[in-house]
Order: sequence, then C-alpha cells, then structure tokens
Amino acid sequence: MADRYLSFTGTTPGRFLTRRLGLPQPAALRRWSPRHPRLDGPLLHLTAGKSDLDLAPVLARTGLPAARTADGSPGPAAGVSPAAVVLDATGVRDVGALGEVHAALHPVVRSVAASGRVLVLGAPLDPADHHQAAAQQALEGFSRSLGKEIGGGRTVNLLRLTDARAAESTLRFLLSPKSAYVSGQVVHTDAREPTAPDDWDRPLAGRTALVTGAARGIGEAVAETLARDGARVVVLDVPAAEEDARRVAERLGGTALALDITAADAGERIAAALPDGLDVLVHNAGVTRDRRLVNMPAERWSSVLEVNLASVLRSTDALLAAGTLRPGGRIVATASIAGLAGNAGQTNYGASKAGIAGLVRCLAPRALAEHGVTVNAVAPGFIETRMTAAIPLFIREAGRRMNSLAQGGLPADVAETTAWLAHPASGAVNGQVVRVCGQSLLGA
Repeated sequence: MADRYLSFTGTTPGRFLTRRLGLPQPAALRRWSPRHPRLDGPLLHLTAGKSDLDLAPVLARTGLPAARTADGSPGPAAGVSPAAVVLDATGVRDVGALGEVHAALHPVVRSVAASGRVLVLGAPLDPADHHQAAAQQALEGFSRSLGKEIGGGRTVNLLRLTDARAAESTLRFLLSPKSAYVSGQVVHTDAREPTAPDDWDRPLAGRTALVTGAARGIGEAVAETLARDGARVVVLDVPAAEEDARRVAERLGGTALALDITAADAGERIAAALPDGLDVLVHNAGVTRDRRLVNMPAERWSSVLEVNLASVLRSTDALLAAGTLRPGGRIVATASIAGLAGNAGQTNYGASKAGIAGLVRCLAPRALAEHGVTVNAVAPGFIETRMTAAIPLFIREAGRRMNSLAQGGLPADVAETTAWLAHPASGAVNGQVVRVCGQSLLGA
C-alpha cells in the first residue's frame, strides 16, 4: 500500500503544512538500484583520538571519492555535501577524547547530503580499562541520539572493529544505498581473515541459498536479492503455496521446494534435496496469531512458537549435523523488534522472535568453531507488506511514523541486510541481531 502521507510531505504545500503543525516530515529514501548503486557525493573521513586503523585503502574501494577542501585537506569543499561521513573513534579512550568526537562532527553534520550516512567507528570495550570502556560505550548513546535528530533520510550507525579489511563488506554495506532503513545500530566485527569474492557485484556466484517462506513478501524479496548477487536460490514454502513458490523460482532461475517447515523431519528432507550442500540458509518463514494473553488459546500460542522458533531450531540442528551447510556458510534468521522491545497483543510472537535472538547469540560461536558457519539475524520493524496493509489505518500510521526515518521500510530493506550477512566476506560478522527498522523509537 502506498504511503500517501510520505508523498504529501514531498510537495510544497505538504512541507509547509507539516512544518507549521509540527508533524513528522519523512524524506524519500535513496535505495539501491542498478542505475544508482552508490551514494552521490564524496566521503569525508575524520578521526577522534589516536587510531591505528588502516582505513584509507578499504574506504577507497567503496567507490566514494574522498572529500577534499580547496587546499587538498580532508573536509567538504564549499557547496559540496558529503554523501557519507566516517568518524574513526577507535582511539577514544577517555572522556576528554570524547570532546574530539564533538569537535569533528559538529561542524559537518548539517552539510551531510539527504539520505546520507554518518558512520562512527569504535573499538571493543577493554575489560582492563574502565575509562576506555566508558568512553567507547558513550559512543553508542551518542550515535543513537544523533540518529534520532539528524533527519533528511540520513542514517547513523556505530561499527565496532579491530581490522578494516575484515570489516570491508560491512563498511561497504553501511556506506551504500543498500542500508537505507538501517539506522541507530551497533554492529561488531572481529579480525577474522576475510574471504573476498571474485566479483563484489555478484559475491554469491557459485553458491546455493535456501530461503524459507519465500513464495511472497519479505521472503520473495530476499530470494530475489540473493539471486541478484549470483546465488542459485531454493524457494521453500508450504505445499499450499507451491504454485507461487514455483513461479518465483522460475523467475529467478532457481528451484522450488514444497515443504512444511514444522514437519519433524523437515531438516532431513531439506538435506536430501540438497545432496551437494548449502551455503546460505535464510530462516524467513513466520506467522502471527495476535491476541492479548488473557484471550489467547493454547493453539494460538503453540502454532506461532512452532513455526517461528521450534522449526528453526530443529532444522538448523539437522542441517548442521548432516554437514549440509558447507564451511564458510551463513545462517541468517529472522527476529523482530517485537521480540526485542515487546508489543501488546503479541506475547506469542514476541516470545518466538526473542527466542531467535537467543538462538543466534548462543549458537554463533559454536557453529563457527565446529562447522565454519556464521549465525546472525535481522530484526525487521514496520515493513510495508500485505500483512501490514491490513492493519487498521491509525495503528498503521503510528507504526510507520514511530521511527527516526518516520516511514515504513520495504521488503527490499530486509533483503539487502540479509544479503550483507550472507556475503562471503562477512565472516567477521557473527552472533549479531541487526534491526531493520529505521531506528524504531521502541527498544534499543
């Protein structure tokens, strides 16, 4: 369903009226397309504290030119708006150095282009130095607060890293139109040696990806994006949706697999259907059965927990045990901000999606150590789908506006985030739950 309010605020009368009334003023987001694969404008690289990161080669490979003043020093030239600002704050170790964060960003924040990016780079918290830990933790509150005030479709995120090369896929994602609806997030990467693809435009070439619940909606968008990136996609959905699944698979040059993911032997049947192995497993299938707890029968509770959580646990265990997921593989599960912040009428759904977060954080180190597979999750907020289109008008409008970007996301936003986590060069990203919610005002 079209967001008519967003369209109205893009007109001159709409801007005037909403400004006078103090209403949200969402900006149309710049998303990835084949014609516009990068942000428009230069990248400004700033530093606070003393950093040991060798960022320049990696930032150069983002495709964004370095911002330079007339005398050649780093900084925006007169009349030129940077498309992205990267602040290396990994060397911030005390409260005094936080003043350098303010000094670096205060003069340039207003000049960042619409739908631009501010990316703060931080270091892991040092357990032996509580001053460093306090200063680095302060960067989280700073980044999230700036994300809520910057406006104009711009995003602000914090990336904790120790090695720029290991974080290259993440830097590319967060500094691109693909991350249009990801803001206010804190992403951690380690120093694991990256596996750079032969072709960054088709990083999944030669790899096989399976997406559950892929016959429509977000799952279909995920399948499309993984196919765009070169993967051979297996479109899995329930037998009742087999015709739609086959249609999607044929369009993407993949295959369809009609299967009830809640079946006790679903994992074994997937393994049998993929004798050559699997590189990317995306757990997208999910259901809602909303009702307040006092009015919720046991069937509504159990059906949601079974589809959204129990089936994910069973099939993941089976596929890892069978060795179906090849070393270097990726598991990406779908959580939700309802599982992180809670939502009235969704105790069952919230429990199931919080369970996904627990699964990811616990399984990730073990799956990597024992199978060479990373485990992460996306947590969508309000995404424009047929399901949200059926929500009553005023509740729907509240869902759209209650985030820093003041609009709903698109299935493509979840798909792009999933594709980043599925990327062969994203091995340094593990155990993360990344919200795709426009920085929802609910939860952290």
